Amino acid sequence: MNFRVLGSIALRYFWLYTRHPVRIVELVFWPFVQLLVWGFLTKYLQSETSGDFPQTITYLIGAIILWDALFRAQQGVAISFLEDVWTRNLLNIFAAPVRTTEYVGAMFLVGFCRVIFTGLILAVIAIVAYQFNLFNLELALIPFYLNLLLFGWSLGLISVSLILRFGHGAESLAWAIPFMVQPFSAVFYPVSALPAWLQPLAQIFPSTHVFEGMRDVIQSGTFPGIHMVASLAMNIIFLGAALWLLHTMLTGARRKGFLVKVTSS
Repeated sequence: MNFRVLGSIALRYFWLYTRHPVRIVELVFWPFVQLLVWGFLTKYLQSETSGDFPQTITYLIGAIILWDALFRAQQGVAISFLEDVWTRNLLNIFAAPVRTTEYVGAMFLVGFCRVIFTGLILAVIAIVAYQFNLFNLELALIPFYLNLLLFGWSLGLISVSLILRFGHGAESLAWAIPFMVQPFSAVFYPVSALPAWLQPLAQIFPSTHVFEGMRDVIQSGTFPGIHMVASLAMNIIFLGAALWLLHTMLTGARRKGFLVKVTSS
């Protein structure tokens, strides 16, 4: 892998944000609106209830911040690919001496930067507006973000693979796929709230263990080691499968001429 090539591709994506500042607004606006909605809901529930419930309801604010990390990581991969599709630059990239690993690595880097940028802004807003300090999770934040980043990358690669296979008609999956797994990821409620027959399915997703672990940290202050190991193990499987799927779809697209179809209007 040539890191100079990887960095050059990533730099191209970053230049898009400087040339079109509205793209930066998109990085902040939707997460900000979601945090406002869930934050105000949390404050309302706290004022209307008593006992332990007001304390545990703060899970909602932490959940929306961590969920955005997964979503931004997925978007960093999927939208970067779509940028090349929309600008008809995809053929240029694969006609150049660019390895697939370098192209994927550049999309991963964009996803990582999007997560850090948006995450810091949401963390500051949560402290100022709702007195919720995400950094109280301390060292648990590192494995939380790492696992959500890996899972977001996996979902992004799956999105790209499906777009390669089905063309423009599948572009909406770049936004839909994360929300397909959200109901089973126990983002805003514990796994025990799901029907019994759905609970084993929920345990398959790495994100489920992250959000269950977050609630454990807030409630008891203990590091959720078992959840983090389980999440990492599932992430290895998901990321490996997503890379294999991308390789298969990309090889097939090259052989059958789908790249031309994807980049054509």
